[in-house]
Amino acid sequence: MAPHRIRVGIDVGGTFTDAVAIDSATLELVAQVKVPTSHHHADGVAHGIVEALERLLKDVGAAPDDVAFLAHGTTQATNALLEGDVAPVGLIGIGTGPGSLPTRRLAGLANLELTPGKRLPLRYAHVADPRDAAAVRAAVEQVTAAGAEVLVASEPFSVDLPDGEEAVLAAARPYGLPMTAAHEITSLYGLRKRTRTAVVNAAILPKMLATADLVDSSIAAAGVTAPLMVMRCDGGVMSLAEMRRRPLLTVLSGPAAGVAGALMRERVSEGVFLETGGTSTDISVIRRGKVAVRHATILGKSSYLSALDVRTVGVGGGSMVRIGGGQRPAVHAVGPRSAHIAGLPYACYADPADLRGAKLTTVSPLDGDPGDHAVLDAAGGRFAITMTCAANALGRVPEGDFAACDPAVARAALAPLAQALGTDVAGAARQILDAGVKQVREVVDAMIRDYRLDRDTAVLVGGGGGAAAVTPHLAAATGLTGRIAAHSEVISPIGVALALVREQVERIIPGATQEQILGVRAEAEAAVVAQGAAPAAVEVEVTVDPQTNTVRAVATGATELRTQDRAHRADDHERLSAAAASLGADPSAVEILATTPAHTVYGTERRRRFRRPRHPVRVLDADGVVRLHAADARIAATTVGEAPELLTQLIRESTTYGDGGVRAPALRLLLGTRIADLSGVLDAEPLLALARSELRSRAADEPVVAVLEARS
Repeated sequence: MAPHRIRVGIDVGGTFTDAVAIDSATLELVAQVKVPTSHHHADGVAHGIVEALERLLKDVGAAPDDVAFLAHGTTQATNALLEGDVAPVGLIGIGTGPGSLPTRRLAGLANLELTPGKRLPLRYAHVADPRDAAAVRAAVEQVTAAGAEVLVASEPFSVDLPDGEEAVLAAARPYGLPMTAAHEITSLYGLRKRTRTAVVNAAILPKMLATADLVDSSIAAAGVTAPLMVMRCDGGVMSLAEMRRRPLLTVLSGPAAGVAGALMRERVSEGVFLETGGTSTDISVIRRGKVAVRHATILGKSSYLSALDVRTVGVGGGSMVRIGGGQRPAVHAVGPRSAHIAGLPYACYADPADLRGAKLTTVSPLDGDPGDHAVLDAAGGRFAITMTCAANALGRVPEGDFAACDPAVARAALAPLAQALGTDVAGAARQILDAGVKQVREVVDAMIRDYRLDRDTAVLVGGGGGAAAVTPHLAAATGLTGRIAAHSEVISPIGVALALVREQVERIIPGATQEQILGVRAEAEAAVVAQGAAPAAVEVEVTVDPQTNTVRAVATGATELRTQDRAHRADDHERLSAAAASLGADPSAVEILATTPAHTVYGTERRRRFRRPRHPVRVLDADGVVRLHAADARIAATTVGEAPELLTQLIRESTTYGDGGVRAPALRLLLGTRIADLSGVLDAEPLLALARSELRSRAADEPVVAVLEARS
């Protein structure tokens, strides 16, 4: 039997379905399997998911009821949009008089291009009075007669007055079609963008519903009683019921799984995650322990879908080397064509005998490609020279890594290229890696600037099977700290297994009151609890944007209270050393400023000529992982009972006044095992109200530490 219950994560890729089992107590990887993705099976990808699950349970020696958590990530929604494989949507617009003109213009969403030459199959009908059931039925029959398989109702200002959209859905319900109202998908203003987001969601709804039903029934038949969760595009998971309502949240979720793995397994609090496959590298940011999220662009248009900010570069472990001619040839580019697409094996994985008599030549991998791609013609056939070959030849690939090969074979593979370049093998390998990493570095530098990461503390973490081809050389080139994630080749299913339930609620509320802000917070918290998150483990981050009047609450929580029984906890010396390294200070200059049972706060002082000293702070957990960075902070240790009065005083003293108005400090509270992040609120009164809501259910004598940063 398994030593503990297990958390299962399954990542459904285009070619393979990867699955892992994680010990739910230690969070250690205990098994991993790979099966072909079952696109053409009668049960679709559900068959591969169940096959992977059954093999995992057999390998671990676990029974179905030993599964404490089960989640899967899928590219199905993304692929449906990329391939134009969507259902015809019936859009019913609502409005009367001159106010109906904006709604009638929504018929133009039929011009959205899915793929070259293929547009969104949209059928539009209009009703003036949504309470006129006969008119609604006529509109439904009009769009269904034109082929619509799913319905959307949309009305201006429905985020404030949803009655009209709800009335249309009620009248249309007897027709038995999947349907949604635009206000159910997003509560933000902007009729066209809101409707566009709802229509795209509806277009993939039938296919996703069919898959959800198959997966659900297959998992139940396998005897698993844990609720099935699905990966979202913002790095969290959601219940199957929520996925049925908003399948669009799974679009772009592929890269999100890897980042969730870096966040939860690698415990990254500040840095850049690079997931490198054979053809490309997905680059994303983790800042202050959270993934960077923004509204996604779908079908070339902005949407209200909050997704990971992922930027993709066409350089991966299998990227082919391109050389320029002239008297002294040189490596002038790497990729975007990969050995996989060209149908060629990597030279570094060849049998030494197969490389006998190798000669360098250049080819066009596919019709229309430049003829400057370097390959070897040898006794065993034709081989591609790749980024992975160069990394192994230069010793950048750790022993035991997924991409590792015999370094001697890698050096032999690069020898003909080195001779043509007029250098040694190490020089040729550096030219290859420099050319490939240059493209990645440009994006990494831009993201570090965009998110204002501290280069002294940011780390580069590589994931994916090709991680060793990019991350180590990039770290050396930039001077940033870099490492390859443990079990990098399955970092995505690990992320799925460890991801937290997540929900985001956004409202546009001009002049939002304390009660309205707390209401949005409570709505987000209730949503994750309804999806299975343990109430005591829920964390909610609230942001109030005074420029757009947007109140945003992001709630996350585990589906069970995780009591990690890890064999190793960092001791005092290890935590001090980690804090000093992060602070860039000598350990003798670092002091402990406060402690809670779960966290230790370290700080130092940096004196500056003619300016006030700065007091950078790091918060470390029991594992010695930096959970919070603060460039210049004030620390106050107190108890829950005394905190409200003390916080009132501290916030008043740390509030700044300037051309940008009055701004309360960025506040974070260390409470139990949590770090309550209240830094998104700029006004003192709502900030205090949120702080009191965090403290409300806790014992008066429980310790709490406040970390305050005055805003410039």
